[in-house]
Amino acid sequence: MHAIRLHAFGPAENLTHEKTEDPEPGPGQVRIAVAAAGVHLLDTALREGHQGPGPAPELPTIPGREIAGVVESLGEGTPESWLGKRVTAHLGWAPGGYAELAVTEVERLHEIPENLDFAEAVAMIGTGRTTMGILLFADLGPDDVVLVPAAAGGIGTLLVQAARNAGATVIGLAGGPAKTARVAANGADVALDYTDPAWPERAAAYRGRVTVVFDGVGGEVARQSVALLAPGGKHLVFGWSADGIKGGGPYVVEGVTESVLGEEMRRRAGGPDPIRTLELRALAEAAAGRLTPAVHRFPLAEAAAAHRALENRGTTGKVVLEP
Repeated sequence: MHAIRLHAFGPAENLTHEKTEDPEPGPGQVRIAVAAAGVHLLDTALREGHQGPGPAPELPTIPGREIAGVVESLGEGTPESWLGKRVTAHLGWAPGGYAELAVTEVERLHEIPENLDFAEAVAMIGTGRTTMGILLFADLGPDDVVLVPAAAGGIGTLLVQAARNAGATVIGLAGGPAKTARVAANGADVALDYTDPAWPERAAAYRGRVTVVFDGVGGEVARQSVALLAPGGKHLVFGWSADGIKGGGPYVVEGVTESVLGEEMRRRAGGPDPIRTLELRALAEAAAGRLTPAVHRFPLAEAAAAHRALENRGTTGKVVLEP
């Protein structure tokens, strides 16, 4: 098979498209002919050798933890009913997604709803499940005014849609006119370009009225966004991309800021497997047409370009590699 391999930590150019051995499924596993592989900002940090919430990979490695495709081979003891199924899976901390073939445990599989393509399924298994978890911290309704920085990103796109579905008023921020136009087309009531220093003035009518800030950005945009909050408003933090994935942390305001990633998200999701609960919910929302992920597609061989574009904020929606 062909895959993207990383032999040395460093820049995006270290990701090479090369031929390597096909992986073999073990007991209770399946091998998937990959049709789409998700690219996460965390992948760029792991590529450079920085430890994220989990361990840095051992080299050489095939990056990627989110896949969708067709089951084409079964390991010992795996039910034959999975053979030929369209599936998606999050591989956890086991990499291997940036490839034409990937192996994972059958317990991780979700059958893809008929009305979703492979790239959309990948978006929902990773970005979608995180969005479902973030929404557990905000009981949105028609009285809410929601501000979404990075509203053209994978999570931001879904948060705008979910807030609109709840009847809330939505202010979406994005970098540059093209992305801002996408945010408006996605249903935001107000779409503003955060690269324009005057954007807070353009949002002045909502000062003291914003009830929820969904913040995956941090930095100056977060500070300006939180300044618009109403008394008792919430600043829900799930990232700080303005400082890079390796940055020092989010912008925090005592009594307002709540980090929504980690054990509290799992507790609120509930069930014996909270992460799987969120994955199922995300796929169901997409299958029902209530949420539609935005996808930015790259050929598998151009994984390095995909990483550079993601790091330089040159992407819209979830970044996906297609063999």
